[in-house]
Amino acid sequence: MTVMASWDLFDDVRAAQGELLRLSRGRDRRFGRQSGQQHETETGTAGWTPALDISERADGYLVMVEVPGVPAGDLNISLADGVLTVAGQRTLASDVDGETVHRAERCFGSFRRSITLPSHVNADDVDASIQDGVLRILVPKAQEVQARHIPVRAAERQGALAPVAAANSSATSDS
Repeated sequence: MTVMASWDLFDDVRAAQGELLRLSRGRDRRFGRQSGQQHETETGTAGWTPALDISERADGYLVMVEVPGVPAGDLNISLADGVLTVAGQRTLASDVDGETVHRAERCFGSFRRSITLPSHVNADDVDASIQDGVLRILVPKAQEVQARHIPVRAAERQGALAPVAAANSSATSDS
């Protein structure tokens, strides 16, 4: 008997987003900042949280992360114990002497996003690419999980019954 457990890919993401939003709103009220902007990391440096989307396809899970201005070499992607982690750093584009910044809304610094994936993924074949500031990570499903099409062939009437008839005749001759 096969026991199937219900699993929702987005439960972990929803829980983490809700907790981050709750903590961020409380901190922002204390410090008079707008919600969803830059934040302090554990090391005390400024950080930010890029938006991400997760979708399921027949062959795997597609994770898309918005990281405009982050070069591919500044991204670190890892998959360990079912947790996909994307980390990196976006640096200030220009730091010119004598330049006066009148408004700064873009976030800079380090970031880290981690999501839990189901156990039936193929960690050896993860593919990542970046284009137009969007990081695309395809985590393929393990072969045994992917649905397969099984063709049905038409059997000849006489050929399909022949093995059954032969087995019955040998059973009666043995007795």
